Amino acid sequence: MAQLPPGIRFIVSFSRDQWYRAFIFILTFLLYASFHLSRKPISIVKGELHSYCTASNDGKVRFSSQSQKARDAPAHQLPDNGTDCGWAPFDQENYQQLLGALDYSFLCAYAVGMYLSGIIGERLPIRYYLTFGMLASGAFTALFGVGYFYNIHSFGFYVITQIINGLVQTTGWPSVVTCLGNWFGKGRRGLIMGVWNSHTSVGNILGSLIAGYWVSTCWGLSFIVPGAIVAAMGILCFLFLIEHPKDIACSSSPATHPRGYENGAHRFRPQKPVPAEKSPDPEMQRLLLSDGKHSGHQNHVVILPADGGGGMAAISFTGALKIPGVIEFSLCLLFAKLVSYTFLFWLPLYITNVDHLDVKKAGELSTLFDVGGIFGGILAGVISDRLEKRASTCGLMLLLAAPTLYAFSSISKMGLEATIAMLLLSGALVSGPYALITTAVSADLGTHKSLKGNSHALATVTAIIDGTGSVGAALGPLLAGLISPSGWNNVFYMLMFADACALLFLIRLIHKELSCPGSATGDQVPFKEH
Repeated sequence: MAQLPPGIRFIVSFSRDQWYRAFIFILTFLLYASFHLSRKPISIVKGELHSYCTASNDGKVRFSSQSQKARDAPAHQLPDNGTDCGWAPFDQENYQQLLGALDYSFLCAYAVGMYLSGIIGERLPIRYYLTFGMLASGAFTALFGVGYFYNIHSFGFYVITQIINGLVQTTGWPSVVTCLGNWFGKGRRGLIMGVWNSHTSVGNILGSLIAGYWVSTCWGLSFIVPGAIVAAMGILCFLFLIEHPKDIACSSSPATHPRGYENGAHRFRPQKPVPAEKSPDPEMQRLLLSDGKHSGHQNHVVILPADGGGGMAAISFTGALKIPGVIEFSLCLLFAKLVSYTFLFWLPLYITNVDHLDVKKAGELSTLFDVGGIFGGILAGVISDRLEKRASTCGLMLLLAAPTLYAFSSISKMGLEATIAMLLLSGALVSGPYALITTAVSADLGTHKSLKGNSHALATVTAIIDGTGSVGAALGPLLAGLISPSGWNNVFYMLMFADACALLFLIRLIHKELSCPGSATGDQVPFKEH
């Protein structure tokens, strides 16, 4: 018999469950990356919505970006010899407040909608719910860019577009986290979700590059193209997303198949059921159900019916708040996300002002913050898995982030090389806690031992944590717009204060972790066979 080709040997070395799990990992990664891709254009286009032109000696009007302003000039002051050539109504002296209002309208709607989204998402099929949200988000992202082609200068038009887009985008996060939580158990959750959460940075990077490509020539396409991408990903979601491993008779935990079962004809043999009294862990009960075996203790079995059938009732909003750690991590994320989203929406404009770069180059340079965020999220996941201390990991990174932000405000004025270094470091320390709380911590709390295996809490808990964080995400850009006219240093002081507040809300959980390991978010120890 001829030897199998290396590629085929590689394929068959993985079980059917592992291939499906990898597929869901990649698909949900791409789905949410497209959401972030569509949020980035507004920060890139800001410098074009409010640009300047000066009269040259030959009498012709010559355009220039905000980078042409003197460094020491207040942000709200026009150049002495210039006239405004921006896009009305953002061509006024209060342009920073107007641009901040656009951010605030989107993020405030997102924060309010997130609380409702989790509750709705628990009661609807994830695939349909997420598909609707992506198609609607694509439409309203593109609608903002349509204003360019139809010469729309109504501030109300852009605000309403942002509000509706913020509402429909709330369908994304609870859906993808719930889906991923269904497919992956607690083992190495920090690492898995740390890698997976890099979709945020990947989406921001792609959004910056795509929006930056057209920003100086046709900024309408900076919104229309990302909108089309989100809508296309929504179609892929409808066609391919599998909500739960039981829908195709797969196991729900990566660690459920012993190595002896992953070869040849035995690869798909169901695992022998383990008596319920020897396996109180809800992860094992979920495994027994997914293998087609019916436990005699149905009240401990995680049931997530795709057809809306029976099973455990979805948890209430107040019930989710009673889960230990939900309130503390939610308030911590409020301030951590305030810092992260201030960078997301205002970093390109800051680079334009400080480093005197044009809009396109500033957008490209701002992607380094997201590159640092990729490493920060993965690092936070690895450390928290190794130490089994989620709150302590977040606290350490928040503690280091505050002085780093102060250094950023000072060192970034020394030149381009200093800016690059500080972007990478700040991105890692700012994004690390944010990534860990919104993924691994949310999944831990959504499957907390106090729930007795009821996985219907996952989307609600995720929505509460991210919804509270989104309140901070709405406040950060708004405060930056109000404070920046008095100087960018004041914006950084505000960000440092927010980091300190985020750390303050974790003090009790950190103390609890250090005195009683594994207690802040429930049992974080990966399941081991007995």
